[in-house]
Amino acid sequence: MSNALILLVDDETKILNALAQALRGDGHDVVATSCPREAQRLLTQRPFDLMIVDNLMPELTGLDLIRELSGVPPAERPQVIMMTAHATIESAIEAMKLGAFDYLQKPFDVDELLVVVNRALDHQRLRTEHRYLISERDAEFNHYGIVGRSRRMQEVIRTAEVVARSKSTILITGETGTGKEMVARAIHYHSGQREMPLIKVNCAAIPETLLESELFGHVRGAFTGATTSKKGKFALADGGTIFLDEIGTMSPALQAKFLRVLQEREFEPLGSERTLKVDVRVIAATNRDLRQMVADGRFQEDLYYRLNVIPIHIPPLRERPDDIPVLVEHFIEKHAQRAGKRIDGVAAGVMQALQASDWPGNVRELENTIERAVVLSPGRVITPDVVRIHDTLSTRHQDLPSLNLRDNINWVEQETVRCALERAGGVKKDAAELMGMTQRALSYYLAKHRID
Repeated sequence: MSNALILLVDDETKILNALAQALRGDGHDVVATSCPREAQRLLTQRPFDLMIVDNLMPELTGLDLIRELSGVPPAERPQVIMMTAHATIESAIEAMKLGAFDYLQKPFDVDELLVVVNRALDHQRLRTEHRYLISERDAEFNHYGIVGRSRRMQEVIRTAEVVARSKSTILITGETGTGKEMVARAIHYHSGQREMPLIKVNCAAIPETLLESELFGHVRGAFTGATTSKKGKFALADGGTIFLDEIGTMSPALQAKFLRVLQEREFEPLGSERTLKVDVRVIAATNRDLRQMVADGRFQEDLYYRLNVIPIHIPPLRERPDDIPVLVEHFIEKHAQRAGKRIDGVAAGVMQALQASDWPGNVRELENTIERAVVLSPGRVITPDVVRIHDTLSTRHQDLPSLNLRDNINWVEQETVRCALERAGGVKKDAAELMGMTQRALSYYLAKHRID
């Protein structure tokens, strides 16, 4: 663990300075004090990764400080190395019983200390990762991370639990960032196929020319560059579930082939004359209005009705502000665990501001906001200065650069492109469609305003 925060406590100033210099030279951040009472205060104010403490000191011993730490929750407790010139078997045994990682007898080489320090920090890192994995497992057990107490989200959870028992095709709709993939995962892991694969495919992230091969596979020589045969995602998902995200971006030609898979449960890999049968449950998701796309002739009507056997719509976060407090609590717990910090909650006024936002990026944007606040928060309460909420175009008119018409036109172009990209989850094709322009036109504005 590099750049660890270490508390160094020793009443001998010469030793204190020498060890602090060595630890800083090894890349660590060191807070050094010769006063055990000061160390006691520091431990209540900051989350340290490691405490290195001398045993015999005036006012308090090292064992006293370690004894106080034994009552601190494991997630907030630093690793401890005790050092002393008066080593006894009794003090060593007591230090270990109280949770010390190791015990060094003075005098010792600096290199010996650095070895023990790095071992202790590796152990701390593994302990943090273990706690995080346990929390992730617990979150998955509890609806696999789907959080919401509003009536509409409770309906989504209940529907997901009921349809998990069947093998029917499911269409999940909702804006970008609402948690469509999470619902798909919950359905699979509550189903009878939970021991079989869940294969996820983002149709918008794969070039149209490669998507057919990605879904159905190919044989060697099927096209230029196909030097080996490759299994497709449908074959890999056989017996389990395939989750097709952003299904609305699929080309008409590929829609026809996909329809056949839904109807017949069979397909041919590219370049092959052999038909493969699959037993697979299909869950599709989209942030587009497929009904309108059918009306516009951009999506096959038969395919739409084959997909829409069991529809599940996830409402945007702005329509369920009652879910924001429980989501904030969930994300604070999740990311504080990951960061190895203790965060008790948010300051007065912060929750009201969070609930008042329209959250165009939905739950994903809220989670990013809370994660950033947890990381940046210097104390145990998240304050307004570390919470940055997305500002919509309608609330930013006061930030116009000047009254110069050309400047303002450029500003509006730039902000519109940024907003469209955020709402489309970074998918340029969707962003261009939201703005009513071609992808080539969008590329022009991206280059013009140097937007990545």
